[in-house]
Amino acid sequence: MKPDLQSAQPRGRGTVSNRVSRYDRVSRHAEADGWDREEDLPILRTQVSVERPRSIISYNRSPDLPFDRSINPYRGCEHGCVYCFARPSHAYLGLSPGLDFETRLVARPDAPEVLRTELARKSYKVAPLAIGTNTDPYQPIEREHGIMRRCLEVLEASGHPVAIVTKGALIERDLDVLGRMAQRGLVRVGISVTTLDATLSRLMEPRAPAPRRRLTIIRRLAQAGVPVRIMASPMVPALTDPELEAILAAGKDAGARSASWIMLRLPQEVSPLVQEWLAEHFPDRAARIMARLREMHGGQDYDARWGHRMRGEGPYAEIIAHRFTVAMKRLGLKEKAPPMRCDLFVPPRLPSAQLDLF
Repeated sequence: MKPDLQSAQPRGRGTVSNRVSRYDRVSRHAEADGWDREEDLPILRTQVSVERPRSIISYNRSPDLPFDRSINPYRGCEHGCVYCFARPSHAYLGLSPGLDFETRLVARPDAPEVLRTELARKSYKVAPLAIGTNTDPYQPIEREHGIMRRCLEVLEASGHPVAIVTKGALIERDLDVLGRMAQRGLVRVGISVTTLDATLSRLMEPRAPAPRRRLTIIRRLAQAGVPVRIMASPMVPALTDPELEAILAAGKDAGARSASWIMLRLPQEVSPLVQEWLAEHFPDRAARIMARLREMHGGQDYDARWGHRMRGEGPYAEIIAHRFTVAMKRLGLKEKAPPMRCDLFVPPRLPSAQLDLF
């Protein structure tokens, strides 16, 4: 059975429990011991283990996504965003999508070398590579491990295009590499801004940079010549959706060239985790929020069908989509960014014992 994180104090964490995954048959719960006295609960500390991957590029055939391949330098994410749709992936590791997802992380230090090997294969066909689609490559542990930086260096050296999604301020460390790649049409970055309310952000995304700080990241990337997208995602009905236009305007003012939005998604274990969080922090709005989400998903918490899962269906989803379209037109933002260049790609040369002929 898992360590009893239910009894630990989740200070600075997104979820309020460590509920078991869909694969677990046994769970543990904290119970009062009968003594009438308060006890100090242990504070959760982040633990990082190491994984040596055989391959690093993951491929997908989803028509909902603008890319067919991605890499993830880390598993789990210390930012602790309560709504993160990637939380269920921690179940594959035998860990909880709850507090385990944000406290028991996995670093993949060999990722740059494995990436170089995969790009060097004769069978490899170049196409834009996405990073940050599952867990944030610029979460706090990147400062120590530097895996993302080394992956970028591999991509830059081979002239490979890359699209990055992040909330992390640590991306500013790599402005030198990103700026050079941008000059060659090899990079674009999406910065996710869920709310402009710092207090709400701290509750939803406890270890991610504050909204104002993320707008500064957009500004610095734009000043370095890097194409930036403001991502108003996820939109939470009756909680963050009133801010849609303000988020887009703030992103535009900071230098974003394009924008996008996605409705809150509640796959697998994410739904009960978010409902626990709503009951804890917004009990007056919890029922309303869930009702709006179910309206968009045929009465279910979530519908994973392609073409439906990102934004839902029905009047409420149509209203948000219309507001987005009107705001985009008014602000002069674009929904689609210019394509990145694939013609500059040169496969990496791997070390060889054989001498060059010339």
